[in-house]
Parts: sequence; C-alpha cells; structure tokens
Amino acid sequence: MKYIKSPLNYTGGKYKLLNSLFKIFPKNIDTFVDLFAGGFNVGINSSAKTIICNDQISYLIDLYKFLEMTPTEEVIDQIKNRIAEFKLTKQNVEGYNLLRDRYNTNKNIVDFFVLTFYSFNHQIRFNNNQKFNTPFGKDRSSYNDSIEKNLIAFCEALKNKNINFYNDDFLSVDLNTLGINDLVYCDPPYLISTGSYNDGKRGFKDWTELEECQLLNLLDGLNDRGVKFALSNVLYHKGLSNDLLIEWSKKYKVYYLDKSYSNCSYHFKERDAKTVEVVITNFESEDYVQ
Repeated sequence: MKYIKSPLNYTGGKYKLLNSLFKIFPKNIDTFVDLFAGGFNVGINSSAKTIICNDQISYLIDLYKFLEMTPTEEVIDQIKNRIAEFKLTKQNVEGYNLLRDRYNTNKNIVDFFVLTFYSFNHQIRFNNNQKFNTPFGKDRSSYNDSIEKNLIAFCEALKNKNINFYNDDFLSVDLNTLGINDLVYCDPPYLISTGSYNDGKRGFKDWTELEECQLLNLLDGLNDRGVKFALSNVLYHKGLSNDLLIEWSKKYKVYYLDKSYSNCSYHFKERDAKTVEVVITNFESEDYVQ
C-alpha cells in the first residue's frame, strides 16, 4: 500500500513504520483518535469514518487547519511566493534568517511552513519563548519536487477525509463517546528518550513520570470500557529501561517492531546496545505475525 507522507519532518514521525502499524490495527474502525498527532503520518492514513487529530503543539494544528481550508494550488502559490520574496536557496542563510525573524515576530503560518523546508534536516525546534530557532540547513534542505508531491497528497487527504482537529492536552480530549468499534492511537513523548519537543524548555508541557502514569491510567480506563487502544513506545533505549512501562505492558499484548526481539526476556543481556520499539495493544492483531 502506498501511504501518504506528512510534509513535516517531525521528531518521532512514524512514516517508515506505517506498514507494521496498520497490520496491527483493526481493519474496520469507526473513529480513529490520533491523540499525539505530531507530524500526523498515522492519522492521515487511517480509513476510519472519523479521524480525530490532536496535539498540544498549537502551530501544528494551525498548519493542518490551514492546509485543510485553503485550496491546494493556493497553498503552493503562497509557498513559492515566500521563497521568491526571501530568495531562499540551499545557500542563502541570510534569507532564511530574515524569514525566521519575521515569523518569530508575526507567527504567520506560511512563514513557519516554509522555514521547515529550509531548516537543518527540515527539523522543527523552538526555545522556551516559543521562538523558532532551528538553524539553516545549508547545502542540504530546500523545497523540492518530492516535498511538493507529498504536500499535494497530504492536502487532498485533509480535504477529503472527515477529520476533526483539537489543540488540547491529552487528558482534556473527550473520549467518553468512544465505543468498541473505535481506536485510540498514542505516540507520546518517550520517557527514556527525551527530545527537544518534550524537555520542558520549549514553551510547552514536558513529559515526566507523572504524565506517563496519567496516560497509562487513561488507557486502562479505555480498556475497562471496551475501547481499543494502541500505544507506541520504547522499552529500552541507550542503556535505559522504562520499567514502569515494562511492568504495565504485561497486562496487554506487546508487538515488537523489530521481530528479532519478540522472544527475548524483558531483561535480555544486550539491552544496553538496543532500542526496543514496541506497540502495546488491548486487542489481538489479525495480520501482524511476531
């Protein structure tokens, strides 16, 4: 299956894992909740009747709403006009810095979007004052035909699918109406793999053991009501282990995305050299074979 790719290179994006994820997910879903949408690679590819896209990062949700509401041709025209206005190329660091300064003053969503095309590795990073501070991607990053092709497909999916957007903390999203034919997918910040988006220094809520426990309790509550959930996370990473998650996961089904780990104990000897990525669910997959 050919999947739609987000135009954002968002930290922790799951585009390369979509084939595995959708083998794990149930086939027929009424409402798909992407509770930590990020780059929205997962939710945008769901065929559910209703898709809920939520993230606490406001500029992500503002961008998706803009892409949904604006004709795709106009989106591309605005991007190319901005590139021409600031003479953006792979070498023009001055133009990039001028655009970044303007965005940090006026918070125009098109300015933000164009910055992501020319930033280092297309990364998105803010400081604690919510100023975009990713450096220029000299000789590497630019707006190109491949990005435009992905953008067109992404925009058309936003327009054609039934997607509801929310900019809430995960605990504030109303999940009370969900039932047995719905799925809540969670790809939260990883407790043992802190990134620039969840270190508490970017003007947004950080991720600590408190948030981890709150999320696991939320998933237990969904399970008690018969609502399906799937949680992406890591059990081990660079010599660290998420013992809280490991113990909690024993109640549910654990799918190892690198299948060579599926027969390992939770405390295998070589864990210091491994990142063990998993999907934890409260249902059995029909198609995913360990």
